[in-house]
Amino acid sequence: MNLGESAAVGGFFALRTTPPKSEGAHRPLALLYAGEDGPLHARVDRVVARLGAPERRVGASVAHLGLAARLWSTALGPAALHGRFPSLDPAELSWDGALTSPDDLWWAGSDTRPATVAALRAAVQEAHLGPLHAALRRDGHISPRLLWGNAGSALAGALRELTRWAAAHGRPEVAERAAVLVAGLLDHPDLAGTVRGPRLRRASCCLYYRCPGGGLCGDCVFDHAPRTGLEARPPAP
Repeated sequence: MNLGESAAVGGFFALRTTPPKSEGAHRPLALLYAGEDGPLHARVDRVVARLGAPERRVGASVAHLGLAARLWSTALGPAALHGRFPSLDPAELSWDGALTSPDDLWWAGSDTRPATVAALRAAVQEAHLGPLHAALRRDGHISPRLLWGNAGSALAGALRELTRWAAAHGRPEVAERAAVLVAGLLDHPDLAGTVRGPRLRRASCCLYYRCPGGGLCGDCVFDHAPRTGLEARPPAP
């Protein structure tokens, strides 16, 4: 399995496999999920300050969206390219919340899993996203619907990047494999309905528009930012 090829898709697909110079700052995600919340609280603090977010949940949502995108991408990329992906055991996957996006992930493991919907769901959705959502709810009030909406949006974003890369490199089978896997992953109660239509446009909002100068994301449910008087229009499909 060539993780370098996956990294070539984009920064969110890169997975560090050698100890970083700041090894001491990277903490296994298993510790965060077990209740070591300090690094996550600090990350949300930094995002809130950087964006000038008016509410803590806005910063928490943006921080979550970036990490969710990294988790999906580091699994889906190799799965679509090579038919296997890193196991991503939370005890072997370390994160430094002080670094900027894309979140730096260091994988110290060696086991891989087959590129199946069940394996991807177990490795990312169950082992990481569920516990991560619980950790964010310990940080402050944030809607589970918003978090799963972010997770669906992040998964759809990974598919878009793989589709773009596959078209540019003459690898249609990569895009086809990714699309099948993502369709299967979205067929789950937590993720079903989070994105919709052929463009996989999200059905909820990550709240980024609330930040000064934030604007709307490319897949935003809104056509116009709320409070402009134009948001009453039905969202585009």
